[in-house]
Amino acid sequence: MRRPLRRTSALNVVLLLYWLCCLAPSPVSSITVTTPPEVHASKGDTVTLSCSFTSTSRPTSRMTVDWSYRPQSGGPPMMFLHFSSRAYPPTEGQFGGRIRWQGTPARGDASISLINATLNDNGTFTCTVRNPPDVHGSTTSHTVLTVTPRVPSIRFSDVAVLLFFILLPSAVITLILIGRMMCPKKERNQSKAHRSPIEVTEGDEYGIPGYTHKEDRAKCRDLYVMVRVQNFYKAINNLLRHVCEIHFT
Repeated sequence: MRRPLRRTSALNVVLLLYWLCCLAPSPVSSITVTTPPEVHASKGDTVTLSCSFTSTSRPTSRMTVDWSYRPQSGGPPMMFLHFSSRAYPPTEGQFGGRIRWQGTPARGDASISLINATLNDNGTFTCTVRNPPDVHGSTTSHTVLTVTPRVPSIRFSDVAVLLFFILLPSAVITLILIGRMMCPKKERNQSKAHRSPIEVTEGDEYGIPGYTHKEDRAKCRDLYVMVRVQNFYKAINNLLRHVCEIHFT
């Protein structure tokens, strides 16, 4: 009687272990995808849309990455990039030729870059990563992109250096010309104030008081200098306008 009891108890233990193995929850792998909540950029920038993931399973050829976009004005999301062993960026449409794959799946990176961002790119970008057998967890993450117009700014560049070397000599030349215009007038006024009563000038011989050929030549020289200064300033203004148009366009 003891042997059948021992066999029955052993059989019951085996059945109990079998049912425990069948009914126990199997360990399920999980995945977590992370992206920055917001990204800000200026018009014309190259924007990096980061996406990282952690998986309990090593990435294999079965792993896939999908990037989709939903406009700020609303509407259904649109998938524009698919990765499966290799990246398939868009060749047409809104993002045609402007998406570059930057990810390294072996390191848990599924990032992309958006070239020449425009105001029409404002919206929500979604990164979705699947890595079987990881079927549970947070497989998607969202990033809101905000693109603003670029604010014109003057930077110390080659153009600024060129303008500096143009304006500095022009200022020096202008001061010299103004000095030449002012100094002869003072000399003439002083010589006229100390002239002897019996001194006969070239103009007095002909009965024209206060008239001399020297003053006539001085006035012509001053007028010539003024015209040269005006032409010089016009040339500088045209050059600066042309340089600024090139710099800000």
